[in-house]
Amino acid sequence: MRKLLVIALVGLAAQMVDGALGMAYGLTSTTLLLLVGVAPAAASASVHLAEIGTTLAAGAAHWKFGNVDWRVVTRIAAPGAIGAFAGATFLSALSTEAAAPWMAAILFTLGAYLLVRFSRPLRRNPAAGRLRGRFLGPLGLVAGFVDATGGGGWGPVATPALLVSGRMEPRKVIGSVDTSEFVVASAASLGFLIGLGTEGFLLPIVLALLAGGLIAAPIAAWLVRIVPGQLLGAAVGGVIVLTNARVLMRAAELDGALPVLVYLLLAVGWAAALALALRILLRARRERAIVRAATTPSPQRETEKASA
Repeated sequence: MRKLLVIALVGLAAQMVDGALGMAYGLTSTTLLLLVGVAPAAASASVHLAEIGTTLAAGAAHWKFGNVDWRVVTRIAAPGAIGAFAGATFLSALSTEAAAPWMAAILFTLGAYLLVRFSRPLRRNPAAGRLRGRFLGPLGLVAGFVDATGGGGWGPVATPALLVSGRMEPRKVIGSVDTSEFVVASAASLGFLIGLGTEGFLLPIVLALLAGGLIAAPIAAWLVRIVPGQLLGAAVGGVIVLTNARVLMRAAELDGALPVLVYLLLAVGWAAALALALRILLRARRERAIVRAATTPSPQRETEKASA
């Protein structure tokens, strides 16, 4: 019972991060289950089964708060489901460890780009147009495959790719990725059911993760609604950089005090990016307040005009 309570708290924390930043539920939950001795396939299967409920609740909450672009959801969810089903049934036996450092390097670069991009004033590009299906389809396919075979990865792959495009608001990216994940998690669970049978799912763990996730889902969606996109983008970038730095350092077999030093430098860089993003946000708000004050007629001016 104590272990299940801990897992429920982890499910709550993981869903809070996932719902607010568009990633990390699967990776966080799967990592914990592996640490307590659950087999990789069973851990991934149980997490994906729990995600059916948590992502449904998260999607409904994001939709209620206006965080969802349904055009993106419809174009990324179906390829994501195909990739997740294939990864869970036919390809989950293949090792993705060899490809993990390469994927981590790509995601690390995307995260670093996001930190730089959102620590500067955002420039909208209306001429860029909307995201096309020929970009969203392959992205969903790759993200779904990585998600099923790695126990998580839908958000870490899809969210930064959509943010880097610069064609969607950060809150719309997070809400759309979370909403489409319901279809991906359902397809992956079906694949695991075919490949592993019902014994592949650890029901007590599924229920514990689900309970924590259902509590956190509406709170996280509300946070996305009120937190400015400038801060969301910088926060997502930092999470991506730190999580993938761990994979890269493990592949490079760094030991001793060097990994700690790397983490400290990355944390300082993340904090600096968040500070710059906050500074830009406050400056933009002050400028808007000055403009409103200059364009809004004061009662004294109205009185002077009336007397004249």
